[in-house]
Amino acid sequence: MNDSVARLYDAVIAAQSADPAKSRTAKLMRAGRAKMAKKLAEEAVEVVIDALHGQPEAVVRESADLLYNLVVLWAHAGVRPDDVWAEMRRRELMFGIAEKLPKRLVQPVPPRKVVAIDSGRARKRP
Repeated sequence: MNDSVARLYDAVIAAQSADPAKSRTAKLMRAGRAKMAKKLAEEAVEVVIDALHGQPEAVVRESADLLYNLVVLWAHAGVRPDDVWAEMRRRELMFGIAEKLPKRLVQPVPPRKVVAIDSGRARKRP
């Protein structure tokens, strides 16, 4: 799965500068963080609804949409799939593959500085 997500991430990065009239990804990236987050939430809800209705084929389709929208949001936020895999490995070493870290044990990760280029000047993203 890591390879599929990495290929999807690379495709999203490549498409972000494409013509938004021809690329759904470019259009979504230009719509901004709020729109991307909304799309991600919508897909998550669709997965939940299909799961509750016992529709495994629909869960598969909506899960693919969910992963796509998650990767788009990652790309916009400057998060790479390897960053997520590293966190998963860290958690696995501490608690095993199936366990989620209790919030009280999570060490805050210092935010990475992401620089966006705007009119030839660099600025920090909020």
